[in-house]
Amino acid sequence: MTRRSVTIVGGGQSGLQLALGLLKDGGYDVRVVQNRTGEEIAAGRVTSSQCMFDEALQNERDIGANFWEADCPTVDSINFAVPAPDGSGAKAIDWNGKLDRYAQSVDQRVKFPVWMKEVEKRGGTMEIHDASVDDLETYAKESDLVVVAAGKGEIAGMFARDDEKSVFDKPQRALALTYVTGMTPRPEHSAVCFNLIPTVGEYFVFPALTTTGPCEIMVFEGIPGGPMDCWGEVKTPEAHLETSKWILDTFLPWEADRCRDIELTDDNGVLAGRFPPTVRHPVGRLPSGRAVMGMGDVVVLNDPITGQGSNNASKCARVYMDAILANGDRPFDEAWMQATFDSYWSYAQYVSGWTNALLQPPPPHVLDIMGAAQQFPALAKRIANGFNDPTDFFPWFAVPEEADAYLKSLAA
Repeated sequence: MTRRSVTIVGGGQSGLQLALGLLKDGGYDVRVVQNRTGEEIAAGRVTSSQCMFDEALQNERDIGANFWEADCPTVDSINFAVPAPDGSGAKAIDWNGKLDRYAQSVDQRVKFPVWMKEVEKRGGTMEIHDASVDDLETYAKESDLVVVAAGKGEIAGMFARDDEKSVFDKPQRALALTYVTGMTPRPEHSAVCFNLIPTVGEYFVFPALTTTGPCEIMVFEGIPGGPMDCWGEVKTPEAHLETSKWILDTFLPWEADRCRDIELTDDNGVLAGRFPPTVRHPVGRLPSGRAVMGMGDVVVLNDPITGQGSNNASKCARVYMDAILANGDRPFDEAWMQATFDSYWSYAQYVSGWTNALLQPPPPHVLDIMGAAQQFPALAKRIANGFNDPTDFFPWFAVPEEADAYLKSLAA
């Protein structure tokens, strides 16, 4: 087999993981085009909450790229709580489900600079450049395959929105991240503590590893126009922290109690924004007629409410890597690109379906499920482990009749 060349535009979770996987055993010339140096990423603002569950972590282990396993705190369970509607500060729902295998979250400011160096160590090329469509034309002439794993402006415009697969056309949540130290740990074991505040939004928090060491990542999801949609006038890191505390004091007193002594990990440990969840067609057509392939968030961008962003990126990179390795000397043509994406979508459709469902007011059968998990530990555990494999939520989480039959079987 002749040596193949792959250019990956975008040095995030999916792009760098794909590069490292292709370089692991040699046989591929790999170039990664990234618009920031490793030093700029490490010194920059946080970009994600990136809680990665076992299947995604295993993808990193398989390519020898999980360098933080011994140092990063583990996430051992999922805890779910809903405040009582009477404003008493009590919980109407509260349960915990243990994960079969732990999750971990490594700040991408820690991970990506190391991975970029590892790409070069394994014989790949890192090109620091803000790529344009003209650059993609050059890469497409020089490479057997061009994969676009990051894109804004004209590059993003090459990948058309898939109206059939995209449920929403505008942001469904006002989003914010706050990286902190000094939070009181859970008394039993670590967890993603997920709190649902009806008509207001969601808040979840979990341990992680950042540039300054262990931390907790607070994630706020405010329904647009509601009281948690409050980040527009927050201009300083200090104000961001105070707004985070205000939300907890107002809606989640048990979480506020854990946060009396918190401080920001660093001034760049904050982020706020919003975006519409979107699925795009995987083949982008350059002006010359050459095709390039979208990957990761370029093609499937979900709201972070289910914590699946980095997990999806990892699983997409794994599917693409396996397909590239299996393709041999055959062309990476449009049919191959579409078939490879379809293979990924056969999994990702369940993640998108679950995520989009949680962005809408919960139907009665979902409320029944979440309430019943207090009574049935096996159900709580199954929900928790669904974060690792969301396909297990279907059909019982999505179809009222299936939910009813499943809950009846648990009670039998």
